[in-house]
Amino acid sequence: MTHSEFLSSLPPETRNALTARSKWRGIAHLAGHTGANLLVGGLILLKVPLWWALLPVQGVLLVALFTLQHECTHKTPFASDWLADRVGQVCGFILVNPFIWFRYFHLAHHRFTNLDGKDPELEGTKPETRRAWAWHVSGFPYWASAARLMAALVTGKFRADYLPARARPQAIREARIMALLYAASALSLLWTPALFWVWLLPVFLAQPVLRLYLLAEHGDCPRVADMFANTRTTFTSAIIRFLAWNMPYHVEHHVFPSVPFHNLPALHDLIRSDLQVTAEGYIAFTRAYLARRS
Repeated sequence: MTHSEFLSSLPPETRNALTARSKWRGIAHLAGHTGANLLVGGLILLKVPLWWALLPVQGVLLVALFTLQHECTHKTPFASDWLADRVGQVCGFILVNPFIWFRYFHLAHHRFTNLDGKDPELEGTKPETRRAWAWHVSGFPYWASAARLMAALVTGKFRADYLPARARPQAIREARIMALLYAASALSLLWTPALFWVWLLPVFLAQPVLRLYLLAEHGDCPRVADMFANTRTTFTSAIIRFLAWNMPYHVEHHVFPSVPFHNLPALHDLIRSDLQVTAEGYIAFTRAYLARRS
């Protein structure tokens, strides 16, 4: 069964139940995620014993917000579209990933998932050697790419087929506001290093974790149009599923993107027997990925 056949087979009542957005599930999840960030960040600023060991923990909590930003592009995590947009913009600011630009980039990724020459995610080629993998996972290529993107948007020079002309002014304006906020954040370091310890350094330290996580979503999957084949679901712990807003159920998300994060486990139960590409955890995926490379 292909993903299109599966969707066609769903009764209307099942579709409606799966795509129903909750007034409280997303807000409660966000409160838990944000609360963890504030708690760990507060302990760092208080410099409790071994506070430095909390820096990568804070970083993982922050980079995991990428999965929330991703969900916000689909307007699924909250009942309010306005809230989804504002939360997505905050996450984008934290991760130097402009939200309006990312929405169109990501929707193009969904439209052409893993198809050469069409999926914009494939423009930054996947690492094909262990040396390239190490460089990719380091996060340095990401920061360089983010700087180029911000510069192109701020100067109004960014062009891409997936960003429609009607959205360019909004994307440029958002990037310029972000740039001003980054400048203000940099100036604040002259008075207090707080942002360095609870945001900048942790996000830098944890970027490799996000790179490893994202590589599992489509890395080494067939370059075909069927979502059951071109995407991977990774079986992992409840903690990781919480931090990643259930996005390890990634085949499920690509098969039916309108399903909110809290309904993905139910969708998983419906399609588990049809999954073609899975991994028993991120360590297992990474080992297999590296084993195929010299």
